[in-house]
Amino acid sequence: MLKRTPLFEAHWELGGKLIEFGGWEMPVQYTSIIDEHTTVRKAAGIFDISHMGEIVVSGACAEAFLNHLLTNDARKLSLGQGQYTLMCSETGGTVDDLYVYRLDSQEYLLIVNASRIDADVAWIQEAEEAFDPGDTLKIENVSDRTGAVAVQGPAVAHFIDAVFRGTTRASQLTKNQIGTFRMGSIEARVSRTGYTGEDGFEVVACSEDILKIWNALIEAGRPHGIKPAGLGARDTLRTEVCYPLYGHELDEETGPVEAGLGFFVAYDKGDFIGRAALLRKKESGASRKLVAFKSLEKSAPPRPGYTVWNQRDGGEQIGTICSGTLSPSLGIGIGMAYIRPGDAGIDKTLYFEVRGRRSPVLTAKKPLYRKQVDQS
Repeated sequence: MLKRTPLFEAHWELGGKLIEFGGWEMPVQYTSIIDEHTTVRKAAGIFDISHMGEIVVSGACAEAFLNHLLTNDARKLSLGQGQYTLMCSETGGTVDDLYVYRLDSQEYLLIVNASRIDADVAWIQEAEEAFDPGDTLKIENVSDRTGAVAVQGPAVAHFIDAVFRGTTRASQLTKNQIGTFRMGSIEARVSRTGYTGEDGFEVVACSEDILKIWNALIEAGRPHGIKPAGLGARDTLRTEVCYPLYGHELDEETGPVEAGLGFFVAYDKGDFIGRAALLRKKESGASRKLVAFKSLEKSAPPRPGYTVWNQRDGGEQIGTICSGTLSPSLGIGIGMAYIRPGDAGIDKTLYFEVRGRRSPVLTAKKPLYRKQVDQS
């Protein structure tokens, strides 16, 4: 039985095409992926992200525990700040990638991937049992009573303040900052984060309030061209800016070293779960490396699982595509692939194979889509 978010009926009424995603019944599109993608790039789109998980970590030793559990340095977080981070296993694989926000001096909010909620909670509880805090520590999975939406696009800052009120304006939040706001009697956490490469906000509130927030944002955004957007546009948007997706770029066998996410690993903060294995990979070199690419000619779009070769004919298989799509913004096939380190680099011609035919791609610097360059 697939799970449904508090916004399921709204998706049905809006004509959303529903699919299974990580055990949830979610909208993949409403009008079309290209239309929704373009709307986010040019105006505003709203996404249901209520399937994501929310875990609260609190107590006097919450900071110390999170620094033991996660790769980034939680000590750098001031009140109301968030950071991207990873939760790694002792072997250097990824349990999950997530966002952590410091809500108070001793309280943190973790936003985790929908398909990983149960695995994450089990891993965190196991780590808690092995951790000797010498003080209070509380782990609370609040996912079942929490809902969330993301509003993304250049127009969102122009109408977000019409929905939420606070001691400051939501539009004054800086990147990765979170604050508490009200919509009438409803309290919500609003952060300036997102998964599209555009400016935007994510809103977390009690599940029974999220439909009212969804409707209010659509009403306020209507003069600015807002449209609901589904998983299809989310995937093309994040692939254009090379954001990783768990199960594609990251999994239990693949960590931040292979994925080029070393910036989010604070080796100098002291010991943490997976540090030794990650250091070994960093120093000796990982067995494969993530590269981004653009198609050089018209062909079938690159898709996850397609093999990558070093020659059009013959040669060797050197890797596999983990994310691939037709880019609505660039009008060409794009993607990311894991390949042999010796074949990695910028401006290298490689070939992906589909149905016995190989098509050339050019490795490129991340992100593949750059707003000022590609919209000039």
